[in-house]
Amino acid sequence: MTLATLHAHHRPLGSTGLLVSPLGLGTVKLGRDQGVKYPSGFRIPDDSAARALLAQARELGINLIDTAPAYGVSEERLGPLLAGQRDAWVIVSKVGEEFDNGQSRFDFSAAHTRQSVERSLRRLQTDRLEVVLVHSDGHDVEALQQGVYETLAELKREGKILAYGLSGKTVEGGLLALESGDCAMVTYNLNEQGEKPVLDYAARHGKGILIKKALASGHVCLAAGEDPVRKSFELIFGHPGTSSAIIGTINPVHLAHNVGTAAAVLDRSKD
Repeated sequence: MTLATLHAHHRPLGSTGLLVSPLGLGTVKLGRDQGVKYPSGFRIPDDSAARALLAQARELGINLIDTAPAYGVSEERLGPLLAGQRDAWVIVSKVGEEFDNGQSRFDFSAAHTRQSVERSLRRLQTDRLEVVLVHSDGHDVEALQQGVYETLAELKREGKILAYGLSGKTVEGGLLALESGDCAMVTYNLNEQGEKPVLDYAARHGKGILIKKALASGHVCLAAGEDPVRKSFELIFGHPGTSSAIIGTINPVHLAHNVGTAAAVLDRSKD
């Protein structure tokens, strides 16, 4: 039996020119174990385990990696871990949220946006970030009105970032973000589908969509005998607006199962 991979299923991230794997690897668990919404606790993996996880993800055809300043030391760790393989990855990071001493704080100003992106470049030991998202506090529209988008547009013109958008929580914010931005990250899963109009808009206008909480952070419950991962991916990849779904696992068995299931769902959709 050959190992199922996602290499044959890479697709455009909207009109950015970037090709992304249908699953992306979320890395909050590489850098932060406080204030995270998972049903069970976990231990942050050491460098050896993290390196092995990244190698496995790459072998399975994953090329998108999702991080953020608010993910503790995730960016600092990824810089050395990705050394020598930078061109193999589409890196998504964020601006706006900082996480210090167990608390989040938010700053969407132009000055903080530029400082945050340049710090992420140093931490990740790279000359560009493929995607930068505004890490919303839930007040999406207000966040976008504080200079953050204008600064991201400047950074894109400078070549420091290749695309930008919003990781938001509202339909209104997602739609506003897509009007002038390249992509949006939205919640869309078996439990929560309120942001579907943002996916609909993206599909009509050639914008990219990244799905967060694809598996409802492990909280999906279905009838006995139903595979929640398969059902989740059937929903997510059944929508033409979906570019990639972010999976935050640090368990190699779960990662392989997620990839195998996604590949099977995508293969079937081609028939």
